[in-house]
Order: sequence, then structure tokens, then C-alpha cells
Amino acid sequence: MRNLLLLPLLAASPMALADDMASMNKGAVSTDAVSTDAASMDTMGMHDRDLHSYFSFDRLEYQKADAGTALAWDFEGWVGGDVNRLWLRSEGERTNGRTEEAELQALYGRAINPWWDVVAGVRQDFKPASPQTWAAFGVQGEPLSDLDTQATFYLGENSQSALRLEGEYDLPITQKLILQPRVEANLYSRNDPLRQVGAGLSNVETGLRLRYEFIPEFAPYVGVNWNKQFGRTADYVRQEGDDVEEARLVVGVKMWW
Repeated sequence: MRNLLLLPLLAASPMALADDMASMNKGAVSTDAVSTDAASMDTMGMHDRDLHSYFSFDRLEYQKADAGTALAWDFEGWVGGDVNRLWLRSEGERTNGRTEEAELQALYGRAINPWWDVVAGVRQDFKPASPQTWAAFGVQGEPLSDLDTQATFYLGENSQSALRLEGEYDLPITQKLILQPRVEANLYSRNDPLRQVGAGLSNVETGLRLRYEFIPEFAPYVGVNWNKQFGRTADYVRQEGDDVEEARLVVGVKMWW
């Protein structure tokens, strides 16, 4: 009789042991996942002690504009480690030898994970009109592979503020031939007739460029760039006798070092 009573206990013991092992394995998986993320950030912190640099002209191009030939540039670079960096950005345009737009940004950037940085600093506009200084705050990163995005908020003079959204994606056609669509939108909080920008959505610029990478550091390209003004900004442009929408053929080079 005593042996019969022990049989259920003996049968239950392996099941209980299996449940305990399963619980331990679940805990181990969760711990391993957390440890992997922590190790990734720890590794970034270790590499942050090393000083590196990267500079690139994402766009350095001639454009066939209605008003003549334009030279446009979009420069970006950084100095620092994997976590803390000093970022430099510059973009602008010269038409028929005259500077129409030019700006320079100096930003402190800090990585919050392997894919995203937060940035803060200053932006200086040299053209159009008189120089203007902005405080800058934003995020930048790659939500998807080969998709670069930036969202930057600016606080300027006379209670003016602005938001710039940018995104570009590299679409490989062959190993060396790459198609890159790009979009940029600018929004402002106040009208500024002197600089011909209106409150709300000011302009959207899109482009499509096909480049050939002779080497990764040097790639000439051809493409088309389209720009359209909206709202009050479009009204200012019409008052000057200019078109609110323009498409341009572009020829340029993308390079980094």
C-alpha cells in the first residue's frame, strides 16, 4: 500500500523538474537579451575613448536652373568616438557666381543606441538676406538599413522657429550602381518677408540621383532635383516674379574621406 501511495509522487517529480528547467531557461533568455544590449552600449563606450573622423560631400553638383547655372553643396562630417561627436553640417547654393543660400551648423551629438543620435548646437545662416543665428536640437539615425533620416528643430531670432525633415535611401541596382531618392521639407512658425519664407510648410525638395561608385569614396552621379514652395512662401516668390515650382537636371559627385 505504501508503495502505491508513492507512485503519484514519483510520476509528478519529473514533470515538476521539467517545469522548473523551462522557467530557468526563460529567465536565461531574457537575461541574455538584456546582456547583449548592455554589452553593445558598453562596447560603444569603450570605443568612444578613440578619436576618429569622417567627412563627406553627399552632394556637390552643378544644376541647370531657370536663372542659369547653379552650384549646390551638402556637406557633413564629424570628429569623436562612437558615443560623443562634434558634427559639422553645411549646405547652400550659388547661382551665376552669386551666393543665394549658405548655412553652417556645429552640433554636439550623442549616441543613445547603435542607430540613433541626439544632437544640439548652433546654426548660422549667411544667406539669404542678413545673417541669422539659430539654436538647433534634433535626432538623426537609420530606422532601416541604408535609410538616413534627420529631424532638426531650430529656434531663431524674433521668436522665429523652424523644423527641417530630411531622408534619403540608397537603392543598389548593381554592386557599383546606386539609385538614391531624397526628400527635404522645411516648416516655419512665422512669416519672414525679408527671407521670403512663410508660416507653415514653406517648401519641399525632392531628388533622384543615380551614381556609379568607382571606389566607395568617390562616386559621380546624374539626376533630377525638384523644388516647390507652398503657402505664404509661394506668394513671396511670385511677387519677385519667380516660379514656385522648378525641376533641375543635376551632375555631381559624392565623396567621403
